[in-house]
Amino acid sequence: MRARFSFIRHCAAAAFSVGAVPPAQAADEPDLIFRKSTVFKLLTPNDKLATYAVDDPDIDGVACHFTVPERGGVKGWLGIAEEVSDISLACRQVGPVHFKAKFAQGEEMFRRRRSMFFKKMQIVRGCDPKRNVLVYLVYSDRLIEGSPKNSTSSVPIMPWGADAPPKCADWLEK
Repeated sequence: MRARFSFIRHCAAAAFSVGAVPPAQAADEPDLIFRKSTVFKLLTPNDKLATYAVDDPDIDGVACHFTVPERGGVKGWLGIAEEVSDISLACRQVGPVHFKAKFAQGEEMFRRRRSMFFKKMQIVRGCDPKRNVLVYLVYSDRLIEGSPKNSTSSVPIMPWGADAPPKCADWLEK
């Protein structure tokens, strides 16, 4: 019986992944740091909070950590549960900052599907040129409507070693 459910789950996941939103072209898959159960379910997986890390693909020396709720239960087990939009975000300078290319204000840094069809979470980046700070925003949206739930994190670009820090304004597309 368990093997049958496992087979059905894998078939459903394969069928639905055909229409999935592809990840942002430059960002790698995030690294899972840990999961913590929040709601106990007797016969199915628990609801959890999962914390992930992702490096900014276009700016060396900056990493973001985000925490998302993951639904358990039968729908979560089958991979068909729509995830809620409650996402927290913290980004930090983790090494010397090096820009790889110019970027636009609000450019997508990372994207991940949050439901079977139309909902996705995005991390976008901008630059506060007056303060030389990178600003990251995480939010989720749908094809028809988005969610006002969001989280913002700032990364002041600081010296790392003897080199002077770069100015993010120099890397903004005009």
